[in-house]
Amino acid sequence: MPSPTHIHPVFDRLLQRSDKEALLGQRGLVVWMTGLSGSGKSTIAGELERLLHASQVYSIVLDGDNVRTGINSNLGFSEADRTENIRRIAEVARLFVQNGAVVICCFVSPTIALREQARAIIGADDFIEVFIDTPLAECERRDVKGLYAKARAGEVKDFTGISAPFETPTAPAIRIATQGRSEGETANELLNFILPRVTRT
Repeated sequence: MPSPTHIHPVFDRLLQRSDKEALLGQRGLVVWMTGLSGSGKSTIAGELERLLHASQVYSIVLDGDNVRTGINSNLGFSEADRTENIRRIAEVARLFVQNGAVVICCFVSPTIALREQARAIIGADDFIEVFIDTPLAECERRDVKGLYAKARAGEVKDFTGISAPFETPTAPAIRIATQGRSEGETANELLNFILPRVTRT
């Protein structure tokens, strides 16, 4: 669909990304965490945010449940709605990263196509794909939201890992294995990977 003729973006008349990054003393980046429900994405993201804050890095967490109660509250879980969900999230993340923030995104984003859609919108140079690698059995054991039990009972349709596929990342920037490890261990591993990429020298 062509852009409406009455839309006139003003980005070129605003302060630029370099101005914002210089003010913050950091480089903007999107940390895109993908993995099964219950894999630990949100928990690790919360700890990572605290560690980045302690390192004087400004960051923002975009979490699947939070986004779906706000900007994406009108979307369901059909294929079309999942695609639109990720499109909107990626556009929001791009706006934040263009303003120098480190954006931590926690979304199942179960298919390679969805993650590549996000990468294309955000830009490959600003996109770090993080695979939170937790076996399905472990995610089911945790089942803090009770979703796996409902999916097994047929109460939740198209649930990733049970009645809908999860396509494992083929070449993530980093793979974080969580089983048998604390959230502090996994978050620190991710921090050590990210920090050199966002700290201005």
